[in-house]
Amino acid sequence: MTHDKTISRRAALTGLATAGAAGLSAPAIATAQGQTTTWKIQTSWPGGIGLQIFKDWAASIEEKSGGELAFEPFGANDVVGDFQLFDAVKNGVLDAVNPFTIYAQGIIPAAMFLTSYPMGLRNPHEFDVFYYGLGGLEIARELYAQQNMHFVGPIHHGPNIIHSKVPIRSVDDFSGRKMRAPGGMVAELFSALGAKTTLLPGSEIFPALEKGTIDVADYVGPAVNYALGFSQVTDYISMGPPGFMSVYQPVDLMDLTVGMDSWNALSDEMKQFVEMEVHAYSDAHHAAIQKADQEAWEKFEADGTEVTRLSQTDVEIMTEVAVPIWYKYANRDKNAARVFKIQLDYMMSGSLGYVTPEMVEGQELDL
Repeated sequence: MTHDKTISRRAALTGLATAGAAGLSAPAIATAQGQTTTWKIQTSWPGGIGLQIFKDWAASIEEKSGGELAFEPFGANDVVGDFQLFDAVKNGVLDAVNPFTIYAQGIIPAAMFLTSYPMGLRNPHEFDVFYYGLGGLEIARELYAQQNMHFVGPIHHGPNIIHSKVPIRSVDDFSGRKMRAPGGMVAELFSALGAKTTLLPGSEIFPALEKGTIDVADYVGPAVNYALGFSQVTDYISMGPPGFMSVYQPVDLMDLTVGMDSWNALSDEMKQFVEMEVHAYSDAHHAAIQKADQEAWEKFEADGTEVTRLSQTDVEIMTEVAVPIWYKYANRDKNAARVFKIQLDYMMSGSLGYVTPEMVEGQELDL
């Protein structure tokens, strides 16, 4: 990286960090007993507004818990690598983690359906309905408990977007491109469209784009991606049609996962406090990042970044490719099939109607 680019990237990170997060104020619900339990918690956010919001939230916990609980926050790679987070929790190196939920797919196949996937549920409130109304939270906790971890709850941040060195104006333009994807169904979708996909944690995307190891990369939303310097190493952002910001991961979810020993050491009252905090944090985290995204669009425009959009025809092509991939991943694991069936029924219901019987004709779900 050149000296000027280094200064520019640092300035962007500093500017976003000072934006801060929506305040999460709540009355203290417990009285300090003379001893504070401190959890070491690492997030997957490598910098920018995401990391700052997380650190601000962590700093608020001790006061709000009346001194019973405190969070010691760490950014991506501060203690372990992104793909070692769950081992660190299970081994007691970390008490809890705030990862992108999709990272759990390696140990919990059903985790692929605990976050958004190509052409699936498309809005944050739909995942809230899944988790808090249709039994998703109970299933997630059951599956994580089998790994000696407790899934506290989902945390929203927003859609993912695609940055590229070349314009992506239709699905055909993915063919032959070296692309960073988060693995699983997303990677398989783009591979089916002709891309050469690779799996990288967020902290490694900028240098890979700068060196030309990849020329297309998906990651999170505009604010964080701008802070990470993506406008310095790419010229284009590709999204879905208007109103459909991301066709492949429209509601990228994070969560709070706690080691079972650390979780069980809490009182029942403190467990309830943490659950309520995560739900409130999800709302504030999502809103603060969306606010920062609005400011980031102006910065991308000033840097000369061009936004391109796929067409409705492209969406139909991607849906045709995605549907058999849904079933392939769901049928790999009985629990994945169980989770997917809940979402499929919801998507086929009168409430949403994203999926019609014709779209899934000939597909079978192994329950």
